[in-house]
Amino acid sequence: MKLSPLVHQFFDQYLPHTKGVSYHTVQTYRDAFRLFLPFAASFYTIKVKSLRVEHISTEVIIAFLEGLENERKNLVNTRNQRLAALKSFAKMIRFMHPEKQEVANTILNIPQKRSQKRLIGFLYQDEMLKLFQAVDLKRKEGLRDYALLHFFYYSGARSSEI
Repeated sequence: MKLSPLVHQFFDQYLPHTKGVSYHTVQTYRDAFRLFLPFAASFYTIKVKSLRVEHISTEVIIAFLEGLENERKNLVNTRNQRLAALKSFAKMIRFMHPEKQEVANTILNIPQKRSQKRLIGFLYQDEMLKLFQAVDLKRKEGLRDYALLHFFYYSGARSSEI
């Protein structure tokens, strides 16, 4: 089964109508496929139009993901987003073309790479004092800002919680 009609079906029907994803998600997935399809074609030394569903294997996807990290210097989060696009495509294949379920399952079984979470930063006491002193109390907003800073500092709350 040729891959190009499935890709069109994925972007024209499945994502916007069946899944109801946002415009931005479609654009992100489109970017992933713009990178993946030429990579897969060069991996097999064929043209993009000649790609078949059977060409999407674990081997080519892992090589693609490693290339994103090593050659394009993408972060693990970006790599995982590209993989999510391919997994969504596999879900569409499994849903709309059950006869190709084996190919879809191999794609869905590729694990995401774990990434290090950023540490939440904080200010030391002397840095907070400098921040308090930087507020201009002569301005109309100064007293408000000063009160908010003190409230954040003494309550230990994050801005999203306030």
